[in-house]
Amino acid sequence: MSLRVVVPPHPLIGHWLTMLRHRDTPPALYATAMQELGRWLTYEALRDWLPHRKERVPTPRSETEGTVVEAGVPLLAIPTLPAGLELWQGARSVLPEASLCLNGVPSSIEANAGVILFVDQIVDDDSILIQLRQLLERGVEGRRLRLITALCSSPGLKRLGEEISDLTLHTACIDEVVDAEGLIDPGIGDPVRRLNIRS
Repeated sequence: MSLRVVVPPHPLIGHWLTMLRHRDTPPALYATAMQELGRWLTYEALRDWLPHRKERVPTPRSETEGTVVEAGVPLLAIPTLPAGLELWQGARSVLPEASLCLNGVPSSIEANAGVILFVDQIVDDDSILIQLRQLLERGVEGRRLRLITALCSSPGLKRLGEEISDLTLHTACIDEVVDAEGLIDPGIGDPVRRLNIRS
């Protein structure tokens, strides 16, 4: 068991990451870029994870085998507030049946539920680790969990890998440096400030 980091080589993911990186991107376009990354990264994360089954279906001409998503498996979306909510806004178009948890990790989680965490970026702090530990305490192990983030730092990933033994994470890019101000370099800046989110 180990930390698995997936960086999908998709030009749309690269495009929207570039919009986040550009220092002159206005807040509305920055929000759109975060939402689009949420959509495309979630789409990639679901590829080999979303529970499904094969089923015979009648067509207008004959019968064939189709793929059906398992509606009986609940999905929980947990965005880190405030900026992780933008990733979820994009992801919800590919997860229409997911339940949204806005107040962090719920006190109880169904035994078969899948959980997706939406984190704007992983720097090198305790906030995401606290949520991951809470999920582990509630029995949500790696195969039931996916983490979606716009950007990661190498120090942040190193810390995650040391503390969480089984986790799959989808991100647009990994940057090597966290500067003295605690920001990823080259990074995407401070999402809360760039989105003009007022507390």
